[in-house]
Amino acid sequence: MIYLASQSPRRAELLQQIGVPFSVSPADIDETPFDHEQPEAYVRRMATTKAQTVWQRLETSQSAPLPPVLAADTSVVIDQQILGKPADREDGIRMLIQLSDRIHSVLTGVAVFDGKQLHQAVVETRVVFAPIDRALAERYWSTGEPVDKAGGYGIQGKGAVLVERIDGCYSNVVGLPLAETAKLLKTCGVGFWHSNP
Repeated sequence: MIYLASQSPRRAELLQQIGVPFSVSPADIDETPFDHEQPEAYVRRMATTKAQTVWQRLETSQSAPLPPVLAADTSVVIDQQILGKPADREDGIRMLIQLSDRIHSVLTGVAVFDGKQLHQAVVETRVVFAPIDRALAERYWSTGEPVDKAGGYGIQGKGAVLVERIDGCYSNVVGLPLAETAKLLKTCGVGFWHSNP
């Protein structure tokens, strides 16, 4: 069993997919990038801070030994610019048009903290977008799907039609690179393919 430091339903579904038992305990932290912070350093810092913050909070409220805490942070990156969740409709449409007919990277920082050791990784997937005009961006925004997605799209939903191809891990674009996550969990003695109740 682990704690998942995320409220993301997509990360929960991915953990369920590989049979890792978990409880959700989201981290509430400031996710503002530092000035001149590189995208890889940013996602690594966010994942690490989330995992350690949740561990420390749980440690003060529980007397029993704690299982490891898993945290992740996913960012869409283009031109070395981090695209987070859209601030509003115009921001979401702007992001989609910026990604149109171009290659961007999806970076996910993953961290597992067991109170003693921190295990972490950053995984990159390159994504090629189809051409998107404003009318298409507006139609996609009106579906409601982009509102809470980094970069303003979800590859696992309606946004799949915007993606021409990917180079790398698909689950990374969804929000949790499963092969790398399984490796990190294994270092803490957590297996996968368990039967979920």
